[in-house]
Amino acid sequence: MENQQLLIPHLFRTEYRKIISVLCKLFGFEHIEIAEDIVSDTFLSASETWGLKGIPQNPTAWLYSVAKNKALNNLHRKKVYDDKVTSELKSSSSEFTLTEIDLSNRNIIDSQLQMMFAICNPVIPPEAQIGLSLRILCGFGINEIADAFLTNKETINKRLFRAKEKLREEKIKIEMPRHSEISLRLETVLSTLYLLFSEGYYSTHQNSVIRKDLCLEAIRLTYLLIENVATDKPVVNALLSLMCFHASRFDARTNELGEIILYNEQNTDLWNKELITKGAYFLNQSAKGNILTRYHLEAAIGYWHTHKDDTAEKWENILQLYNQLLQIEYSQIAALNRTYALYKANGVEVAIMEALKLNLNTNHFYYTLLGELHINIDCHIANQYFERALLLAKSETDKNVIKKKISALNVTTKIKKEV
Repeated sequence: MENQQLLIPHLFRTEYRKIISVLCKLFGFEHIEIAEDIVSDTFLSASETWGLKGIPQNPTAWLYSVAKNKALNNLHRKKVYDDKVTSELKSSSSEFTLTEIDLSNRNIIDSQLQMMFAICNPVIPPEAQIGLSLRILCGFGINEIADAFLTNKETINKRLFRAKEKLREEKIKIEMPRHSEISLRLETVLSTLYLLFSEGYYSTHQNSVIRKDLCLEAIRLTYLLIENVATDKPVVNALLSLMCFHASRFDARTNELGEIILYNEQNTDLWNKELITKGAYFLNQSAKGNILTRYHLEAAIGYWHTHKDDTAEKWENILQLYNQLLQIEYSQIAALNRTYALYKANGVEVAIMEALKLNLNTNHFYYTLLGELHINIDCHIANQYFERALLLAKSETDKNVIKKKISALNVTTKIKKEV
């Protein structure tokens, strides 16, 4: 029983996404709920049957077989209903046909790629794209998605329902775009995958398991694009590269309490060398094209951040990359990070002048950075910035980090007074 309790959740995560992609492609967005019900019923049957008869010799094959039978039975019932009751109302665009359900590895991968392009469609908002990706492409449960978005399952259910309705209204097909359209459609797909990764990597949620899973799923889906000849573009390699570099430092970014550990305080022995090597490989692959994107620049920045040394050359390279990044696409986070690189490369005075120009008065990271820059100049001013950052911080994790800085600053101030 204990093995079953561990196995079924594991298989749900790994196999749900495969079966649902194939069945959704078969039924289309018009009847996506049927596909979801079939897969859910399959795992319910597994839970009930395996509890009575024990785990089959090949659990995955059992799931595929049951899912196929349930899908074929549904198609058969639909055909009988259409033939006998509503034949005059049948529409060729939505008619089901009895067919063999192809759950081969090749068709699963193809179906997931086609579903990725269908879900990552600008007709629905980015958070809905991520939500559907987590549900259909990653096999996340509704509670897990709610946990990732720091909201409740009712909100997620409504969001996913509206997204499906919109995809139906717009008659979005589950298929790969024509070769001439792939580059245009790919941009939205990559944006969704980037947001999915960021939701895990930059989230301040205490649930580190969910956060890490989000990052790994984003990496997995991006790798699917790399494996397909039509979508193995330099920009995709750049995105996968930056994901690998960032993910390589995942375990060093938080302590046992889930609190963020800043870059200069991380234990570099915890950095994942295998992911760093993969990041370098995909960065080299991304250089084959003649187009420079934000993903290329962020990947290059990630590359330099995996260098353990603290040299002027390292920070000068990072600074120049941030200068280019801000020209391509401005963001507050990139501007703040550039200011820190400026401090490491050219000193604290010039960094403070540049930081004050940003004037990000509603951003607690902004005041945290200003506090850091003033620590060795004026402890009183540094403390004022940290206090302002504390008032603006929303998560308990961020607040705890700032409180520790204030506490450490107070100790330093006390020591200086005593001396």
